[in-house]
Amino acid sequence: MKKKLFILTLLFISLFSLTACTNNKEALAFKKEYEQLNGKENATGKKHRTLNIPKDNPYEKVSQEKIIEKLENNDTFYLYVGDSLCPWCRSVLEKSIEVAKTKKINKIYYIDIWDEEGNEILRDKYEIKDGKATKVTDGTKAYKKLLKAFDKVLSDYTLADENGNKIEVGEKRIYAPNFFYIKNGKVVKLVEGISDKQKDSREELTDEILADEENIFSEFFSN
Repeated sequence: MKKKLFILTLLFISLFSLTACTNNKEALAFKKEYEQLNGKENATGKKHRTLNIPKDNPYEKVSQEKIIEKLENNDTFYLYVGDSLCPWCRSVLEKSIEVAKTKKINKIYYIDIWDEEGNEILRDKYEIKDGKATKVTDGTKAYKKLLKAFDKVLSDYTLADENGNKIEVGEKRIYAPNFFYIKNGKVVKLVEGISDKQKDSREELTDEILADEENIFSEFFSN
């Protein structure tokens, strides 16, 4: 009896350790993806914000198809859509992690919108031609499904011409950063996490801005 109990205990410890290692590997990959850009310049010569991502952060990168599968399975989960190149994303991520840990949120799935050169790998791409919004690149099949699934919380997509005039695209848009809470396969909440007091994506994050971010994420992660 003692021998069986000992074996079961070892099995439990092994399974727990395997899960912990897997989660840690995913968290470290997220940390590396974002921190490797710290202080570096983008294509236009602007420096990326320096981030300090904890090793035990809750982010796990998954495929677009995995998210569609979870929606179709009526799962409940958190999703972050953004990119390490996105300056607005970099301005809210540290606070999102801090609050998520406080709220005991252990998993936030995420998918990127761009490749390493900043090219769209998820969404439709539009340009203004002859005063109209013209699609130049199709988004993925998964993106089409996400637009449909998240329709009720998404905003209309508009472009601005050289004079600042808004041009309606005719579809909705998943912007970055976008944080979604999905319950039983249905979208419940969407936030960007950005304070109204923050006017520039690369400006210093004041105490007031950080307080706003904390309030936004505290409400978002309270379910």
